[in-house]
Amino acid sequence: MHHKQWFSFRASGCRQNGKNTTYKFVLANAGECSYPKAWKDYNVCASYDHKNWFRIPSGYDESAGQLHWTMEVTSDQIYFAYFAPYSYERHLDLIARCASLATGFSANEVNIRNKTEVTVRSLGNTLDGRSMDLVTIGSGPLKVWTIARQHPGETMAEFFMEGFIERLLDETDPVTRKLRREATFYCVPNMCPDGSFRGHLRTNACGANLNREWCTTGDYVAPTLERSPEVYHVLAEMDRVGCDMCMDIHGDETLPYNFLSGSEGLPKWGPRLKMLQDHFTEAFLKASPDFQSKYGYDVDPPMEANLALGSNQVGERFDCLSFTFEMPFKDTVDDPNPVTGWSPERCQRLGASILDAVAVVMPQLRA
Repeated sequence: MHHKQWFSFRASGCRQNGKNTTYKFVLANAGECSYPKAWKDYNVCASYDHKNWFRIPSGYDESAGQLHWTMEVTSDQIYFAYFAPYSYERHLDLIARCASLATGFSANEVNIRNKTEVTVRSLGNTLDGRSMDLVTIGSGPLKVWTIARQHPGETMAEFFMEGFIERLLDETDPVTRKLRREATFYCVPNMCPDGSFRGHLRTNACGANLNREWCTTGDYVAPTLERSPEVYHVLAEMDRVGCDMCMDIHGDETLPYNFLSGSEGLPKWGPRLKMLQDHFTEAFLKASPDFQSKYGYDVDPPMEANLALGSNQVGERFDCLSFTFEMPFKDTVDDPNPVTGWSPERCQRLGASILDAVAVVMPQLRA
């Protein structure tokens, strides 16, 4: 299935005769996108320097199927995007920073001192030949997996991973020092590098939705090297090293909340997994006011979970705490910021704060 919703472009030559000029911008085919209802209450992201992003009040004409916004442009050029882009170059920078720690050549004194606690390696290649990068942090016996951006247009997920990884690497943080002693963290910051590079919303290079590729269904065999090598390589590594907890990081087009989608529909769901998910949720509510548990997706009925979804497959396969975590493309209605909306910086903060909840639940993972 093909999807379209993501956009990112630059408008140039905006100042006329050296003067600020007001323009109306229109996305004429917005109504043909995968989630047209998501345009309601959505405000476009804008930036003059491609680094600092702010929101522009926007409107959606449902009858015409057009997203539009009007603003005075104060520079010769301006960037617009569905959400702040997370480029492949930035991904490579993140991987390189982690790799430099593994070699002992990092100049940042607050970063982890024991280089044996950080490894970076490729699990294999994508269909376009890009590396499936895995960052491993820590030396403890428990195995905690965090994967992000199965849907490549959900760029907030990799900003989240930046905050998550940077805090794990902080030598001055007593919480993460303890976490690294108790667990080994397996981090895949970008599950779909091909889709990210191509500008896809939800699919890889051949059009596969990776979050439906975690087991064979009645329609096709999955995962395979021919259709979904990204999932194939990650799942093979999970099978090799094990998994005691898994967090799958996403973004949601419609709901203006940060929320957890759990594993209630698993065949193995029972008192133990319920206790773990409930305790994690309670701990995360205390760790971050940006998280809430009132709103989210409908809970799967008993025994009806789709095991082709990543978090469901991992939870069932390893009998472990496993969930999907969603962030908004819009803003959080609980604590809105009219200037930035939900932003890269807030994603990074949330990625760091989730580790406080992990610390609370960790002693119970295999107790």
